[in-house]
Amino acid sequence: MNNIILIGMPGCGKSTVGVVLAKAVGYRFCDSDLLIQEKDGRLLSEIIDQEGTEGFNRIENEVNASIMTDHTVIATGGSVVYGREAMEHLSSIGVVVYIKLPYEEIEKRVGNLHNRGVSIRSGQTLRDLYDEREPLYERYADLTIEVGKRTISETALYIKEQIESISAGSEKEND
Repeated sequence: MNNIILIGMPGCGKSTVGVVLAKAVGYRFCDSDLLIQEKDGRLLSEIIDQEGTEGFNRIENEVNASIMTDHTVIATGGSVVYGREAMEHLSSIGVVVYIKLPYEEIEKRVGNLHNRGVSIRSGQTLRDLYDEREPLYERYADLTIEVGKRTISETALYIKEQIESISAGSEKEND
């Protein structure tokens, strides 16, 4: 596995931790939300406004399922877990790390969901979204990192250590 894929709720720190982690392991960094905007030519919020959440999720699934890279930390959008093809592809090209943050912290960090380009259905609350997505993150994750009180740098280094530990274990199995 030569990529590290970060999944989790909006506001959990995927992009911020991802940049620090990429530097720590000597990988490139890719933010799949920015990739979606680049390939589609619209902001995430514009795609959601014009295509609806289902249309956005379809575009997100297609873009994430087409990422072809090596030695890259990929920070995904929080709704990537709705795309089965994307998650199967990402799982096949790297280790999937769920950055888990308690709901109360997510609520403090997120801010305006629309401006952020969060895929949320009409009438759905942030709490509803958290409760809906958490089991999906758990299902797809190879590794779950509970952030808790860790700083960004501590989280990145902890992820690096955990992945190195997994890699060392799989190398012993192959001997």
